[in-house]
Amino acid sequence: MKKIVFFTLFFCGLMNAQVFKGEGDQKFQVGANLQEHGSGIILMYDYGLGKNFSIGGVSSYLLGVDKISGEKPDFKDRFDLKARFNANIADVFGLEDHFDFYPGLDLGLKNFGGHVGARYFFTDGFGLYSEIQFPIAKYDSNVVGFEKYNNQFNFSIGMSFNL
Repeated sequence: MKKIVFFTLFFCGLMNAQVFKGEGDQKFQVGANLQEHGSGIILMYDYGLGKNFSIGGVSSYLLGVDKISGEKPDFKDRFDLKARFNANIADVFGLEDHFDFYPGLDLGLKNFGGHVGARYFFTDGFGLYSEIQFPIAKYDSNVVGFEKYNNQFNFSIGMSFNL
């Protein structure tokens, strides 16, 4: 009987979860950032400005990085901060209420770039996300050494929370 009650409540939570609610919606995401020669942690915040768009910020810090010529990277090489714009378009494609698909643009300390991500919410407050980020225009045309960190294609995966 306990299993039946648990699964009933669990699936009711799934059916009532709505990912992007539009204006005033707030999301916080924390996850793993994976890129060539390094991995770390990434934090994201999004705030809904309209039915299908949001703005926010991203901060990442590489914890596990490869040494280059025997040297470890400094804090400035491991850290990145970005402002971002998302087009939350899951409803445009008629996708389920608990799924969100969002392409977007970001402007950071290292480059101007883009991202494509998806969120799946299991309940009204908790879900999982996955996102790829890529540079469109690097500030330095000759990126070498530690400048490549946070200035290349990367993949992140983690947890998403409604605030």
